Amino acid sequence: MDLPLDDDLRIGFITGFGTRDAGRALAGLAQRLGYDSIWVGDHVAFPLPILDPLIQLAQLAAHTDDLELGTSVYLLPLRHPVLVAKQIVSLDQLCEGRFVFGVGIGGEFPGEYAACGVPVRERGARLSEAIPLVRSLAGGDATESTGRFYPFPETTLAPAARRSGGPPIWCGGRAPAALERVGQMGDGWISYVVTPERFRTGLEQIARAAEAARRPLERFGSSHLLFTRIDDDREAALDAAAAHLSQRYAMDFREPAKRYAAFGSPADVAERVEAFRAAGVRHLILDMVGPGDDRDEQLERFSAEVRPLLSR
Repeated sequence: MDLPLDDDLRIGFITGFGTRDAGRALAGLAQRLGYDSIWVGDHVAFPLPILDPLIQLAQLAAHTDDLELGTSVYLLPLRHPVLVAKQIVSLDQLCEGRFVFGVGIGGEFPGEYAACGVPVRERGARLSEAIPLVRSLAGGDATESTGRFYPFPETTLAPAARRSGGPPIWCGGRAPAALERVGQMGDGWISYVVTPERFRTGLEQIARAAEAARRPLERFGSSHLLFTRIDDDREAALDAAAAHLSQRYAMDFREPAKRYAAFGSPADVAERVEAFRAAGVRHLILDMVGPGDDRDEQLERFSAEVRPLLSR
């Protein structure tokens, strides 16, 4: 079975903002530079400041007309699916059906699971139970759960999401169990910290799982979050990327940055992007890493210097 992928490559970026003016400026920048989407991450407790993703996207919805908006990724196991469904239905209505609900388990920071009273060892099972419940509720169906984690009586949310069947649910993860989950219940995959070769084999695993589950997929979103740093000095690009990622993840990230990031000159970065596209990526989510004050400059450089080098 081959997954039904789009033909063209769409490009967005992941970021965050802390004020209304910053959100408005960010939306204007994305539209002016021709990006296709804006994504925000999610953590409850994190080494760097971070706001709630759905609230950020709601504000971006007011400042944009055609940009796709998404979470990459929302830690669904930390929340109850009925409340989450209500929130994403509201967001989907407010952004007029432009929302992609990217979900995952996280786990790099077990303290946030402890803070929310959720055993970290249950995160995968909770996500698998929650996804079909959120989809059913967001689609406006009368939904009852007798599951292990989220039992609730028959419930119908009104209104339903603007998009028929609710926002597409794209799943993160790269472990075998995560890829099995994507194939069984995901509308797309958001990969993270993988090589192009690993992305290709991941799509193959997802396709096998979807075929085994006998899922008729009309469209499948294949996306990758790519750490990116542009600098004419390749070593300087690596230094900046490694310093930022080491702070973000509270570990030495230099070797992983070498393996998983796109860094260096525009030609270096374009070559890496093309490798991911050849592997099956159809929606690229740029994560511009480095000093926090040059995100806009990096996005400008990608648009002006990297995108023209891409074959389509």
